[in-house]
Amino acid sequence: MQVTVTRKKFMFSPDPSRIIARFLYLNDDRSADIIRKVLAMPENEVNIAMSQLLRGYSRRHRNISRIFEKNFDKLAPIFDKIEVNEEDLTVPQKALIGSYFTMEYSIESAAFFNPSVVEDPDQSEIRPDEKRVIFSFRATGEGHISSIVFRTGILDRNNNLSIEPVGKMLAEADVIKRNFYDKKAFQKKIHEMNETGNSISPAILDAHDEISDQRSAIPPVIVAKPDEIQTHSNTVSPDFILDKLGDNFTYGELMRNIEIVRKSSDLTPDHIGIINQMLWLASSHYEINFSIDSAISERVIFPVSATEQKGIEDARFVKFTDDNGEVTYYATYTAYDGVAILPKLIKTTDFYNFKILPINGEIAQNKGMALFPRKIKGKYAMLCRIDGVNNYIAYSDSINLWHEAKIIQQPAYPWELVQIGNAGSPIETEDGWLVITHAVGPMREYTLGASLYELENPEKEIGRLSSPLMMPDETEREGYVPNVIYSCGSIIHNNDLIIPYAMSDHSSTYATVNLRELLDVLKGSADNSKK
Repeated sequence: MQVTVTRKKFMFSPDPSRIIARFLYLNDDRSADIIRKVLAMPENEVNIAMSQLLRGYSRRHRNISRIFEKNFDKLAPIFDKIEVNEEDLTVPQKALIGSYFTMEYSIESAAFFNPSVVEDPDQSEIRPDEKRVIFSFRATGEGHISSIVFRTGILDRNNNLSIEPVGKMLAEADVIKRNFYDKKAFQKKIHEMNETGNSISPAILDAHDEISDQRSAIPPVIVAKPDEIQTHSNTVSPDFILDKLGDNFTYGELMRNIEIVRKSSDLTPDHIGIINQMLWLASSHYEINFSIDSAISERVIFPVSATEQKGIEDARFVKFTDDNGEVTYYATYTAYDGVAILPKLIKTTDFYNFKILPINGEIAQNKGMALFPRKIKGKYAMLCRIDGVNNYIAYSDSINLWHEAKIIQQPAYPWELVQIGNAGSPIETEDGWLVITHAVGPMREYTLGASLYELENPEKEIGRLSSPLMMPDETEREGYVPNVIYSCGSIIHNNDLIIPYAMSDHSSTYATVNLRELLDVLKGSADNSKK
């Protein structure tokens, strides 16, 4: 039995006019040469150049002169080398120098795809049969660098969507906070980890606030990824690394010293174990905060840490309700550094302030982790695809620490023999957990399917579609990656399932499915399989 899918005539398309101003890195010699040339310019020439810049770019960016000044501040090491006192420079000189180290980046010029949708925290000023929603997208620009962007709008009683006007004055976060660590507290926690013989525990996760002080900092320049943490006890002291650091140190300083020791020393397995523990304990947590006067469509979560410098991919947002009724929005995503991927987690309550955490543990690998919207029997639950082929489920006491997973679904039909995975977080219904899946079949065609699992035992499948719920039609086959439809998260509204999806990794739209019809077909599929 086929399920009726209604494709909506609505398009989210990439817009090359949506730009941000990024810091432009040049090597030290070129940077020094540019600075000297600006400093040699007469005052009136500096003023004329700044006037032209502001005339050309002030309408394209919110407070472009402030961006110039922030990028100027990042050049402090160059000024130290050329022995120029920054305090002797005029404001126009600083801004003009900063402009030479600024570039525009069109965040969605190449693609606007892989959407998820959640209920907006603000449901005021709408009708009872309407719902305000937030869509997230993977936006890709020059160099295939991916970021997260948002749109907000209202679904009416018929699930037609009206999108709020999209802002043009885009902005990265106003504030980026990274960790500074207290050496004594850090040493203590490493020793505690070894004394207990357990290198990772929820207590260590909770201790992160104790050992770190959040302050503004420049991103580290060393690319380093935590290796798999080994559970063992040894007598090696962490001081062979920490002695080289001050009483308070940054994440970047720790990374640089670890790299120096790795290159200059013959390390024993115990030394490597201690390094892994330090990497895990100090891994790339950070926070970003957006100005309260920015529209959500103007907020861009652009790569910050070294682990994601080539992209933040496929965020799966979910509205999570804790046992005490507290609501938090989480998103799992894939960080890509140009070589390796690392699963990470976003946390927010208001979509202005975001905390970013690494997802640790043995199953924190591959793409496509998706968090359940509530705990199950007191534990967090997550769908994942750790082998790149099959669907798994995992449970944990800690939201960013995952050790074991159990396979719950394997490819069974011709259209999914290459691989299957989730297409967003499970959705709770009265009949069970509804999971929209993606599958890859012949010609690397991506399709969407659906499965149903028991509410209190989501390892047990109730039913599963034997044919795709959706597959690319003739209008959706052409794009950056042909023959692909893909989703990162759906919701229910007015008894319909709302499925946002991307078309061939270029642009996005959404479709609706009658929930009752879909659930009945899924339950019927279980009955048919028993005949």
